[in-house]
Amino acid sequence: MTNGSAGTAGPTRLRVLLGAAFLMATSAIGPGFLTQTVVFTERLGASFAFAILVSVLVDLAAQLNIWRVVIAARAPAQTVANRVFPGLGHFIAVLVALGGVAFNIGNVAGAGLGLDALLGLDVKAGAAISATLAVALFLSRDAGRAMDRFAQGMGAVMIVLACYVAFASHPPVGEAALRTVVPIDLDALAIITIVGGTVGGYITFAGAHRLLDAGVAGPAAVGQATRSAGLGIGVATLMRIMLFLAALGIVSQGLALDPANPPASVFRLAAGQVGYRLFGAVMWAAAMSSIVGSAYTSVTFIRTLRPTWERHTAALIIGFIVISTIVFLGVGRPVAVLILVGALNGLILPVGLAAMLVASRRPALLNGYTHSRALALGGAVVALAMAALGVYTLVTQIPGLLR
Repeated sequence: MTNGSAGTAGPTRLRVLLGAAFLMATSAIGPGFLTQTVVFTERLGASFAFAILVSVLVDLAAQLNIWRVVIAARAPAQTVANRVFPGLGHFIAVLVALGGVAFNIGNVAGAGLGLDALLGLDVKAGAAISATLAVALFLSRDAGRAMDRFAQGMGAVMIVLACYVAFASHPPVGEAALRTVVPIDLDALAIITIVGGTVGGYITFAGAHRLLDAGVAGPAAVGQATRSAGLGIGVATLMRIMLFLAALGIVSQGLALDPANPPASVFRLAAGQVGYRLFGAVMWAAAMSSIVGSAYTSVTFIRTLRPTWERHTAALIIGFIVISTIVFLGVGRPVAVLILVGALNGLILPVGLAAMLVASRRPALLNGYTHSRALALGGAVVALAMAALGVYTLVTQIPGLLR
């Protein structure tokens, strides 16, 4: 990957900060993100806006703590975790890699479905083509720059198309604004699900690790990292709001969504056949950006397990994408594996965030940087809540897989 220096300024520094923000945001906006948003909007109506607000607050608490600590420490999350408790970083790295492969199978499938809706291609052929394009990205001479531009491009495509469909569906914006703070229906599952989908697994670490690779690190860079994290959260939130408004407009008209593909039916009902094609473009962009983000971030974790792997980052990323694609093309989406790894994936954020919070109280690990106590307290609340969720998911999911 491309390397920069902490003192880099001007267009290059701006590109990296934007790239990190969009890498995190577009990693969060995957196929599951689209489906979850539409399904819960259909279930809760305008009150889903409250769940979005809560998810944003949780996202801020988790992301800002992790980005600041990682950047101040000048080390990836797993290295910081190992310094807090020897071996903990290796444990997190293995969890991230397992979760990354499993969910990348779903991302590859989503890319195939997107090209099927957009161009009418066979799903497996579309998946293979999409994986090839992702591999080509990391074969470029300056893979870091290419990834930054790709993430920004995919993010722009998704937001523009989602805004168009939201406008076409004529949502009750005033009702949505009111229910953001005065909800009628509350659903803990909706909040838990969208929080996990936005900050779960590798997603929270994606942007911070990208900044480290580009040489943006150290206490002096914490302010820039904070602004980059805030932008990434803003992009993901804007996309969530546009999808929510698009779905709300359809639901408020009394139109029924197709349970087999809720997000596709929102786009079709809002803008006809053109809308369905637009859905294909959004699905493909969401899946492709998640393929790239998942592969890149997972490798930033596992490459520290062996010293020689640091020199072969691009090859590891390509291998990661190829393995995920072969599994999908050969056996489809192994549901049991996805559920099991999904349950384990719920432990990554609370364990990783807890390690960062412990490190935040040790100035020696952060090169003299003093972390905000209020921010750390907010992060602790999120870590405890997500830990409870992770344990609950394990308890409820694993017995069913063993039967």
